[in-house]
Amino acid sequence: MSREVHTIKCKAAICWGPEEPLTVEEIEVEPPQSSEVRLRLLFASLCHTDVIRRSGFRYPLYPRILGHEGVGVIESVGKGVTDFKEGDIVIPSFIGECGDCENCKSAKTNVCLKYPTNFNGLMADNTSRMSVKGQKLYHLFWCSTFTEFTVVDHNYIVKINPELQLAHASLLSCGFTTGFGTAWKEAKVHRGSSVAVFGLGGVGIGAIIGAKLLGASKIIGVDLNNRKKEKAEFFGMTDFINPKEIENKTCVEMIKEMTGGMGVDYSFECSGAGSVVNEAVEATVMGRGITIMLGGAEKNASISCLALLGGRTLKGTTFGGIKPRSDLPSIITKCINKR
Repeated sequence: MSREVHTIKCKAAICWGPEEPLTVEEIEVEPPQSSEVRLRLLFASLCHTDVIRRSGFRYPLYPRILGHEGVGVIESVGKGVTDFKEGDIVIPSFIGECGDCENCKSAKTNVCLKYPTNFNGLMADNTSRMSVKGQKLYHLFWCSTFTEFTVVDHNYIVKINPELQLAHASLLSCGFTTGFGTAWKEAKVHRGSSVAVFGLGGVGIGAIIGAKLLGASKIIGVDLNNRKKEKAEFFGMTDFINPKEIENKTCVEMIKEMTGGMGVDYSFECSGAGSVVNEAVEATVMGRGITIMLGGAEKNASISCLALLGGRTLKGTTFGGIKPRSDLPSIITKCINKR
């Protein structure tokens, strides 16, 4: 006989409005409904996307619990959930993978048509499982990890090997994996190629590691913060540019000098700054350069069409092209093996 599942009271960080400081308050988390699980969060991490959502960009939904990077243990399961059980260690994901839709069967994309990203801050039945002071709380995507307990649709969680350090598992649920996956699945970086990474945060470091593992011979990192140089070099960066310290040259000109005047084969925009997108495109080689935008650039970003007329390619990505259930296990194995 299954145990009775009750509403839980716990602590969570609440976002009450644009740019307002988060406040830690007691909330109520309801039992999981059909096709849902309730998680006890073990670790959570911060992503630039959380900062953007806090500001209200695209969907100003408040009060809200932010956070979409995390790892947790299943505390209880709702009706119809048969592939997970209490005690499983899982990563919540902001995209799903049904395995059956046209996109999932394709090798071209990881954007599932049956289980897409959720932007309305509610569960599948358009209600919330969390509240504060009697007021409905909006989720972030299907996740909301800045809380001790959360409820997630089971189609958006991935069971993980518990041998992985769980603090590291949190970083795999978005930032690092987005960068790593972009080099691996989206760009398909080839051996001996040249790469430029704009922005050396968690996403950028992931792109550097992916490019190195795939055999890139030159990996140029670009960042305004010199403190990131040493860590990026440890993970495989070969050259570093701080645009603030360049005299009489642009960042693009510096990159072309480092690549025999041609530009890099691949560039990854990981900073989130709209003005950087065009630099990333112009830094690639004419005719075959590929730029991938990962940073969630602000809404007023503009793209120069002239830079693309020379045969360059610019594309966006979701989660670095990674399919949560098909691809994450191999990344987890690489982490366990310290690759």
